[in-house]
Amino acid sequence: MKKKSTSQSAFFNLRVLIGLFVFLAGVFMALLGFGAFSNVFAQTKGTRTAPQTNPSNGTQTPSGPPDVVQMVGPVALNQDLRSLPYIAPTTEIGERRLTRYPLPETETPTKSETSRFTQFQSLIKGIFRAMPKMPPPLLTFDGINLTQSGCGCFPPDTDGDVGPNHYLQSVNDSFSVFDKNGNPLAGPTTFNSFFLPLGNSTPCGNNQNRTDPFVFYDQIADRWVVTDLAFPSFPGTSFYECIGVSQSGDPVSGGWFLYAVQVDPANPNRLGDYPKLALWPDAYYLTMNEFSDFTTFNGVRVYALDRASMINGGPTNAIGFTIDAATLGASYSLVPAGFRAGDPPPAGRDEFLLAVDSPASGGVTLTQVHGWLFHVDFITPGNSTLGSDAAHHPNAEITVNGFVDAFTTTTLLVPQQGTTAKLDTLGDKIMTPVAYQNRGGTESLWADQTVIENYPNGPTAVRWYQFNVTGGNFPATAVQQQSWDNGADGLWRFMPSIAVDENGNMAIGYSTSSASIFPSIRYAGRLTTDPLNDLGQGEAIMTNGGGSQTDTRGRWGDYTMTTIDPADNITFWHTNEYYQATATVDWFTRVGKFAFAAGPTPTPTATPTATPTPTGRPTPTPRPRPTPRSRP
Repeated sequence: MKKKSTSQSAFFNLRVLIGLFVFLAGVFMALLGFGAFSNVFAQTKGTRTAPQTNPSNGTQTPSGPPDVVQMVGPVALNQDLRSLPYIAPTTEIGERRLTRYPLPETETPTKSETSRFTQFQSLIKGIFRAMPKMPPPLLTFDGINLTQSGCGCFPPDTDGDVGPNHYLQSVNDSFSVFDKNGNPLAGPTTFNSFFLPLGNSTPCGNNQNRTDPFVFYDQIADRWVVTDLAFPSFPGTSFYECIGVSQSGDPVSGGWFLYAVQVDPANPNRLGDYPKLALWPDAYYLTMNEFSDFTTFNGVRVYALDRASMINGGPTNAIGFTIDAATLGASYSLVPAGFRAGDPPPAGRDEFLLAVDSPASGGVTLTQVHGWLFHVDFITPGNSTLGSDAAHHPNAEITVNGFVDAFTTTTLLVPQQGTTAKLDTLGDKIMTPVAYQNRGGTESLWADQTVIENYPNGPTAVRWYQFNVTGGNFPATAVQQQSWDNGADGLWRFMPSIAVDENGNMAIGYSTSSASIFPSIRYAGRLTTDPLNDLGQGEAIMTNGGGSQTDTRGRWGDYTMTTIDPADNITFWHTNEYYQATATVDWFTRVGKFAFAAGPTPTPTATPTATPTPTGRPTPTPRPRPTPRSRP
């Protein structure tokens, strides 16, 4: 065989190298066109370095003095909910969602459908995706719907919790009590009816309850807590959080203690938007975003409410701090940690709060979760502290894998079947709840949020975290984390809420949608024995939607709730919204439960609802159905 000359071989190798270079360049340009590297080239900014403390030494740098605010009440409501006079909900005046930096509530001009490259990835991954092992629902039933709520508003702000004998669900502007088979026991009860005994000294008792309901069960004391936000006008000068604490474990006929607290007495023109609450052994913790008008964010208000006094119907003060907008930087919506399953927090453990940045523009890759500690002292309020210094900077910056908040020039990104109208992601914050768990001395915080992948095309995914906070210390990094997209199947996942059972198994309930499915309710989870950083049990469907929302304002949520049944500490309950048929605005809500492993049915320990002597409840005069109005 004839041997090639050296010159010929060199010429041949040069041609090969040139061809290979051209081929690889073509591949790179194709992938770039598909947007495969959009997140790689995103600029990491929007984070900050805040003054730090070392929680391991058990001390905090003294912060600015707290406000001690006398709460209105208590006023005893010694009446069965089913016999309350009907007072119609207040017509809503807000027309837009309030955000850290103003965002237009308009359709995004950016391409939002899944790119061809992502669709190709989804196809390949779908072939090899493991069969899900997530258990199906044990029960689902309809909660309150738009018509029953009486307010003609949207979104519903769906929330709920489960106790030993009841499930209590709230929406704008009412709440209902069900037994644990889904049978209605009382309601919908409007917040105007419920808080009427507080009188007209505050908007709570003056028929001005408007938005952001929140309910939860206190398993320590066998009590229920029901709250909402009341005000006569916005902008305005009178804003109150209205709070009801049950007198027993029976939310229907056991009676209630009613309270109200002004959002910020030093700044009465500030609305306390998007209030979130959590149970901690020493207090009920309340956080609110402060706005003086639709575009001016003033800061975050954080309160500790004297739980020990409230569950016994005593007069009480709230201890509060305000973190101003400059200190917060790009963040808002602090979420307090609450607990249900597992051991309670050790005595004296400070409350944890989490938040992420919400930059002024979309597409920013973020790498931090901010953590605050709140130490409250109701005996000597001046000893109370929030954050690392007098300005209340975070105690810690936890480094996490890079993520992009789920917004572009707007948060209306989520596509739906059969319409061009998009849904709001609320993808600019940590979602409620932040779940604390203490398992044998190992303390964890579990949290989630909505992020966008393949910016700006999507889809959105559920980012979740586990942080080890043993000893009251925030960690430098997460124990585990993931952006859950079910193997990049192309669906948009958003509006998550997270819970953890007594065995350390975790589940997240959320909304799903795409151009090929109606908005639906699903959940996914992992066993404590699963490999880290993955919802190893896959995904299950709780409710398939039957239609889409065509209102172009796109309001959805504004939150969901997943909780653990205190009767067995292993059953998950989730509530969320959906549509039975395509409509401009006609939302329904659904409640469901599931568990990873069956357990014995426990004997209820709390007092069940008594059956009262039938009382004629006034039948409301039929009213024209109002045009649905968007909540702030």
